[in-house]
Amino acid sequence: MPLNSHINDINTGGKGVLFVVASPIGNKKDITIRALEILAQVDLVAAEDTRKTGSFLLFHSIKTNLISYHEYNEKKRTPFLISKIKSGLSVALVSNAGTPSLSDPGYHLITEAISNKIKVVPIPGASAAITALSASGIPGGSFVFIGFLPRNKSKRKKMLKELLDEKRIMVFYESPRRIITFLEEIYGVMGDRYSVLSREMTKIYEEFIRGELSEIIMILKTRSSIKGEFTILVSGCACKEGVDIEIISKEIKNRLKEADSKVLNIAKEISKKYNIKKSMVYDMALKIKDTCV
Repeated sequence: MPLNSHINDINTGGKGVLFVVASPIGNKKDITIRALEILAQVDLVAAEDTRKTGSFLLFHSIKTNLISYHEYNEKKRTPFLISKIKSGLSVALVSNAGTPSLSDPGYHLITEAISNKIKVVPIPGASAAITALSASGIPGGSFVFIGFLPRNKSKRKKMLKELLDEKRIMVFYESPRRIITFLEEIYGVMGDRYSVLSREMTKIYEEFIRGELSEIIMILKTRSSIKGEFTILVSGCACKEGVDIEIISKEIKNRLKEADSKVLNIAKEISKKYNIKKSMVYDMALKIKDTCV
């Protein structure tokens, strides 16, 4: 097979090509044959972290020139890469893990390539969101990808409130440093929904924690250290299509455990959240409170 067979098979009109190459999310062997061939054939690999990508390429015995391309230099580096591609060179864009431009750098370069009529060729592969969904066990094939929420607390809370009535499974990304706080924020806005937390996917210490948000938070709080990048799947709201009384009951019980929670306030907030009558929630809360005394 000629070295540049894959690139030469693409009609580029004399210009180079921008390949958007998905890389493994953990296990270095989770890479397609086509992706390896492209990475070996391009003139330049634009990498989020040249050390990580360099190590990956070395693992697969690939020697290709690398250039850094990350969120702090993408605006400055994009014109340079565009000029190289227009001159006839081919560039592969890769992130540290998964698919570029999905919560990773790449969007700016891709849009500039499109505006310059440069051919953009996706080389599909690993995605943390799809990998987590495939093993989650959460019913329903429909989902909405959110990724990382803003670091600003008020902006995060605003976005979570906007997602309150979302019926599809919601997919979030979060770092180990903020994971407990983030789960508590979701719980505070959306209630105690069934969720799946995945970490270290495809690696030795791969883990899936399944259960209500309150249960997952408790599990994490018992650990002396928390490591790994997290993908969080949160069940959508099904209340407007038929309220699950068990979910309402469980949330009332959890709220009653809070020292400053009053039955009337609980009824107001939960009735608004699930679009049901306040009187119904109030009566449920009184009965649950009486049984707990």
